[in-house]
Parts: sequence; C-alpha cells; structure tokens
Amino acid sequence: MRIILIYFLTTLAVLGELPADWQNVQQLEVAAPGLVKFSLPVETLDAARSGLEDLRIYDGTGREVSYVIDCPVNPPAVLQSATEFRFRLDPHATILDITTGVAQPIDALTLESPAPKFVKAVTVEGSPDQQHWQAISTGQPIFRQWYGVTQLRLELPVGIWPFLRVTVDDQRTDAIPFTGARLHILAGELAPVESLPVRLVERLDDRQTRLTLDLGGAHLPLVGLRLEVSDPLFLRAVNLAVRQVAENAVAEQVIARDAICRVDVPGLNPAERIELPVNVTIPGRELLVLIDNEDNPPLRIKSVQATRRPVYAVFLAREAGRYQVLTGNPRCAAPRYDVAVLGAQLKNVPVVPLKLSALADNLAYRRPEVVPELLSEVQDVGTPLDTAKWRYRKKVQVSCAGVQQLDLDLDVLARADESFRDLRLLRGGNQHPYLLERTSQSRKLVPAVSTAADARQPTVSRWRIQLPAANLPIMRLTCTTTSPLFQRQLLLSEQVTNERGEQWNRQLGQAAWVRTPPATGVPLDLIVTQRPLTDTLILTTDNGDNPPIELANVQLFYPVTRLLFKAPVTPQTDLVYGNREVGSPQYDLNLIAPRLLAATKSVAKLDDSEPVKRSESKADGGPGAGTKSAAFWGALVLVVVVLLGVIARLFPKAPPAG
Repeated sequence: MRIILIYFLTTLAVLGELPADWQNVQQLEVAAPGLVKFSLPVETLDAARSGLEDLRIYDGTGREVSYVIDCPVNPPAVLQSATEFRFRLDPHATILDITTGVAQPIDALTLESPAPKFVKAVTVEGSPDQQHWQAISTGQPIFRQWYGVTQLRLELPVGIWPFLRVTVDDQRTDAIPFTGARLHILAGELAPVESLPVRLVERLDDRQTRLTLDLGGAHLPLVGLRLEVSDPLFLRAVNLAVRQVAENAVAEQVIARDAICRVDVPGLNPAERIELPVNVTIPGRELLVLIDNEDNPPLRIKSVQATRRPVYAVFLAREAGRYQVLTGNPRCAAPRYDVAVLGAQLKNVPVVPLKLSALADNLAYRRPEVVPELLSEVQDVGTPLDTAKWRYRKKVQVSCAGVQQLDLDLDVLARADESFRDLRLLRGGNQHPYLLERTSQSRKLVPAVSTAADARQPTVSRWRIQLPAANLPIMRLTCTTTSPLFQRQLLLSEQVTNERGEQWNRQLGQAAWVRTPPATGVPLDLIVTQRPLTDTLILTTDNGDNPPIELANVQLFYPVTRLLFKAPVTPQTDLVYGNREVGSPQYDLNLIAPRLLAATKSVAKLDDSEPVKRSESKADGGPGAGTKSAAFWGALVLVVVVLLGVIARLFPKAPPAG
C-alpha cells in the first residue's frame, strides 16, 4: 500500500510540474468551467515573443490547454463620395451642405480642398430631414501647412446621418475653396481600446522637442497618444519614431507623421487636436515623440496619455481552479491547436474580468548552458586590441555602473572616420562592445563670425565663420537680421587647398531669404548639403544696388551621435579613434539590443584632455611635426645642392680667353 501511495503522489507531482524551457509563469484563477476569454496584460506581452509563439496555458494537473489569440482591429474603412455637395459663403463662415446618400453608420468625414495653406475651426451638424439639426462635432480643426502636414478628416460620433452641415470659421482668415467630401462608412463594430500608462523618461528641447516615452512593455498594439498641452495657440508637426538596431548601430525609424494644434484665443472659435492616431504595434517598449518647434518656444506639455488594443486569449476551462500562463522561451515553435479552426466563433465569446498574477520565475526553469545572461555579462566580454594604428585616446568618465549613454563631442566627430567604424571602447587593453546610435536630435554650435569684405566685389557681402575644428558634420545654418525688407540668395562655401597647393571654392549649400513686413522675424535657414573639410566657412550674398544686410545670432547645428554600452566605474574605460584603415567592429551585442535600449541609462562624458601617442602626434602636425618637416626640407635642399655640384663638374670647362 505504501508503495502504491508513493507512486500515486509521484505521478501527481509529475503531472503538476511545469516544463523547464519556459522562464516566466503567471497564475489565473477560473471560477467556473466553460469558455474563458481574458485580456493579456502589458507585462505578459512584454515577456513573450512578438507573435506570442511561446505563450502556453496549463491547468492544475500540468496538462497543456489549447487556446486561441484574439487581436481585435477596426473594420476596414469604406470611403464613398457624398451624393450631393454644395457650399455657400456667409460673412464670417463657409457653409457646406452635404447629402450623404448612405444608410450605414458614418464615423468620419474628409473634406477636399486645393488651398495650399490654412488653419480653420469647424462645426458639424447632422439631420435626418434637413429640418431638425443637432451639433455632433465642435471645435475640430482642419489645416494644411507648407511643411506638408495636412488634416482634413473630421471625426464624428458613429451614427446614420442622411444630411450633414459643415460650418468653417472664416472670422480672421480668408475663405478657402472646397471641392467635395468623402464619407467614412463603418463596416462593423469598432475594436475596443484600453488605457496604457506611459512614463516620460527624457525630454530635450530646442528647435525640436524630443520626448522619450517608456510604454511599460514591448509588442504593444498602440492606438493613439494624447498630449496634454497648456499653450492656447500652436500648430506643430509631430513625428513618432522607434529605435531599431542593425549591424551594431541604432537608427530611428519614423512610424507616423501628424500634427497637433490648438486655437483658443478671444475672437476666434476654439478648436484643438491633441490626439495622434498611431495604430501600429510598437516592437520595443520605447517610443520617441519628435515635435518640430521651428522658431517657436517649446510647448508646455503637462502629460502624455496612450491607448492600446487589447490582446485576448480564449480557452476552454474543463474545470474551475488555478491555471498557469507561461512565457519566455526564445526557441520553441508556435503551437498548432485544433481549436484554431474555431477562431472566428471563439472571438465572439464575452470577455471575463480575470486578472493574471504578477510575472514570476518558473521554479522548474532550467537555463540553457549556451545562452548566458547576456546583459549581466556584457561588461566582461572583450578581446585584446593593439592600438598602434589608433591616433587618439580619451578617457570616459563613468559616474555610475551600468548601461551608459555617451554623446560624442566635437573633437571625436571631427577626427573619427565619418562612418565611425574606427571607434573602440577599451578597458584593461581589451575592447568592449557598444551600440552606435545616430539620433534625429541636433545640437547647437555658436561660431565666431567676422566680416570679410572683398574690395574687388563692393556689392557682395561676405562673412567668415570660424569653426572649432575642421571636418565637422554641420547640417544647418541659421541666423537673423534687423533689416526689414530684402530678397537675397545666400551661398555657403569654403576654400579648399589640394595636394598641389591650389585653392578652389567648394560650395556647401545655398538658400533664398526673403523678408517683407509685417513678417520681419523670418530667419535664414540654410541646409548644408556637404560636410565641410576645413574649419572656415564663407557666407556670401550679392546685394546688387541695395544696402547690405546685417547678420545676427548665427548658429550651426550638427547631429547628436552617441554610444550605448555597459561599463563599471572602475577600471577606467577609454575611447580610441582615428584609424582610417580599420573596418567596422562586429559584436554580439545585437542579441540583447532591445534590452539595452530599454534599460535605465547613466550619462557618461568624455574627458577634456586627450593623450596622443608621441610617435603619431608628429604625423598629425602635433609637437615635433615642425622640426621633422624642417629637417626633411633641409636635407632635400642639401641633396639638390650636391647634385647640382656633381652635374656642374660633368660639363667641360670653357677654354681660356685669348
């Protein structure tokens, strides 16, 4: 009997044991048997693979349970032109009378206009019979701006509206033409949404406001963002971007382009649009919000809110009790269940308000020997590096151990290879892996500016712009002026000397600059199309028979490039650069790049001092270079003199006179 009891208990233990290849487990309490449909929380989606291939559900006895994933989406939009479209002008408004001609629900209306630039507030009314009207939308803006941002879609409450009346506010601006309207017919029920708490990790303000948001998890189907802004009047273009890793480099990929605006000033009908539709699954847990400020001050953003589509799991609970949800297996194949053929029917099952427990470690998990805990061991990975061919070295100041963010300074930007393939991080003679990130962020540089008039060209104004170093990746030049009225073409160039000592002008960019009252605050914005090779730029313009213009507040902008890596405070970490012969490094850091990007980062800095190897400082024109050059030319002159003496002796002497 005792042997039978031991066998029985052992069998139960085996049945209840979870598989050892899954790292995470969560508990789910089911109150009654039957079909169960519950929403997967953010932490579950973050812990699982992007396609949920590693999601598994087990009952209390350790048996795997078949399930179906339901990812609801909005039905595809059906666009249809209005049956009848008429417009009329009132003293302060444009009235659009629209006969829809459809009996299906409508959730949006898109107007059509050829006007190139405008901002208008709109009110929409609906009627079943053209006799009784009710306001169904107020305060929505429509706009089109010169930088390509257009918003002509008006969101409407879902309903059947045979007739619509759109009133466009023309109180402060001229009326614009409208040529038609398209109706967005709802072909099914809208998918549900859930609020998503987000955390503002970093904010940087300049001509562009850069918000870094932590969504709390990866693989989230994001629906939209709402920016709570306190400013009463603004219109800004907005890009949403994610950071992606390829070949040990981080690049920003724009996933949505839109705009936000508000008009809330006396004398104008109020209007605002501060919600941005996204409708994209975000691969990582980080989202970048890039707001173009141009010459306006940054917006006062109080908070950022987000919404996401829920992701449901549907399964048949044969009995009440505790079920376990497993995630965290990077190598398993996606499950193939027979219940998948019933997916369409199971999606109509009502959602049960069940809550998964917090993510916990699977006690039965057995870590594969071939997959170490990479993030904890990154700082110990390194191979010896012979720095004989590297010309420059700088110390990296690390104040807190962990993941570091190091912005490259102007000296490194100027002296490293343009592709940054020669950058190496060193500790104890070994190189250590990093990710190179090319950001969309730019940094301002205020150069020294002086006039450089040419007496041979009295009508041409010339300014000399002195850079702190040659070969800087300058991408824009801006400046202002007090001159109220002018039209000029400005040219940016540099004087380059070739190997034979010949000089020639190399054009770097040009721009037209027009100022007419009352728009006297328009600055010059010149795009630099080629990287300067020297440290001196020349800005010129031909004034013709007009008085010269005066420049002020000259600013240059260069892109921010940074390294992401893990490092301790000690031993010392160094950055070496300046090797034109080496290829790009190849690190295994790509394997954990998403985790490195999502980690909390400390800001590392480069030391101001720059030890340069003595043997190579001479080759670069450092101390001793002048002595070596003088010795070379002196020896060359001596050789020439000796050769001339030898040649002179070879010629026959002239006969004596007489």
